[in-house]
Amino acid sequence: MNKRDLDTSPISIYEEIFPGDTNPYGTAFGGKILALVDRAAGLAAARYARCNFVTASLDTLEFRVPVKKGEIAEVEAQVVYVSTHTCGVKVRVFALDKAKWDRRPCCVGTVFMVAIDANSKPHPVPSFEPSTEKEKRDWDETRAIHQRMLEHR
Repeated sequence: MNKRDLDTSPISIYEEIFPGDTNPYGTAFGGKILALVDRAAGLAAARYARCNFVTASLDTLEFRVPVKKGEIAEVEAQVVYVSTHTCGVKVRVFALDKAKWDRRPCCVGTVFMVAIDANSKPHPVPSFEPSTEKEKRDWDETRAIHQRMLEHR
């Protein structure tokens, strides 16, 4: 794969939160948001490396405010770190009111996705060298999370 084919720009997925997606308080189930986060992280990793991924871990996910029934959940995912077989993906969840389409930050976290081949074995991913200051900060933060995760195995 050519280095210029590697795409680390953010992607977003959107989903309206229906009554069946909510708890008795009218806010989205955490599991609903987790499923959207997992899907977006997998898509960001697959677009970056052009292969299949599975979730290795979900780390530092922090629910700050809920997404309410009738709002749109936007999940933004961006590959910010890469190791031999793993993409570290920063995720941010926003709630969007359909009348205004203003973004209200709701949730942030990091997901680690492992590339797999046709036999579900780990598959190497292309390297990524951060170039901007923001990319370097995100890389360092995500690498530190990844290292702590590996140390606790």
